[in-house]
Amino acid sequence: MTKIVFMGTPDFSVPVLEGLIENKDYEVIGVVSQPDKKVGRKQIITPSKVSEVALKNNIKLFRPEKLRKEYEDILETKPDIIVTCAYGQIVPKEILDFPKYGCINVHASLLPKYRGGAPIHKAIIDGEEKTGITIMYMNEGLDKGDIISQKEIKIEDTDTTETMHDKLSVLGRDLLLETLPKIIEGTINPIKQNEEEATFAHNISREEEHIDFNKNTKDIYNQVRGLNSFPLAFAILDNKEYKIYSGKISDAKKGTPGEIINIYKDGIGVRTLDGEYIITELKEEGKKRLLAKDYLNGKKKEDLIGKKFE
Repeated sequence: MTKIVFMGTPDFSVPVLEGLIENKDYEVIGVVSQPDKKVGRKQIITPSKVSEVALKNNIKLFRPEKLRKEYEDILETKPDIIVTCAYGQIVPKEILDFPKYGCINVHASLLPKYRGGAPIHKAIIDGEEKTGITIMYMNEGLDKGDIISQKEIKIEDTDTTETMHDKLSVLGRDLLLETLPKIIEGTINPIKQNEEEATFAHNISREEEHIDFNKNTKDIYNQVRGLNSFPLAFAILDNKEYKIYSGKISDAKKGTPGEIINIYKDGIGVRTLDGEYIITELKEEGKKRLLAKDYLNGKKKEDLIGKKFE
């Protein structure tokens, strides 16, 4: 039975870990995850989603603050292979070189495109028509290892980062279970990544969350769904921040970018560079998330028309 150490942290990693646990060909002898963090308004110390799975299944759990200095106990478990998926720390060479079948990573993009920590967000924001999962050997570079296997999936026009996250998480589990036997049998032919085709998906900045209505409507549409459900796109109206959850495209062309030009039964029409973006779900600062039709209840159309989102 192949002994595996799994390294991961968020809920994206959970189906991948559970798939390994449920497969009788493998024994997950250890799980490495980020340290417990304070969560919510009450700042309750909470284990990561991956840690919860390890604890539930009585698997030895490691939660190092700094992996590069705290890895000896992990290596003492003597894994045959190490599988990582959205772990969140740089894996040192001492770990990479240890297992006989190597260290592999389950990454949520079609490498070499979208290396880094936000590949799902960036693929949708950029208007990509497809994305996928890459399983690769790990090296000391950022997602630069040789590709072992890939599987692509279509990005629907209605997909958000939340829906693609769930689809890719399951796809990652399935591709890993399909790929592992070939790694162990030695029947794979890894492919080096083409550095000239590499793009990067670094973690989302605050600036990237802000909606610039001087952009084309389709770009704003993609930005909003690419940031849903976290960290969310926002715009400022009357000195208040509004989180924008969803919207749709129209070609109305009066007014100037950022100006509210139409009020519909189900949305707030805002002028863009080339048309109109109709906000259909939003959250006003300090208030709860609402469909636009509910937000508009009791509000006068003439009080909103002409106001401008910044």
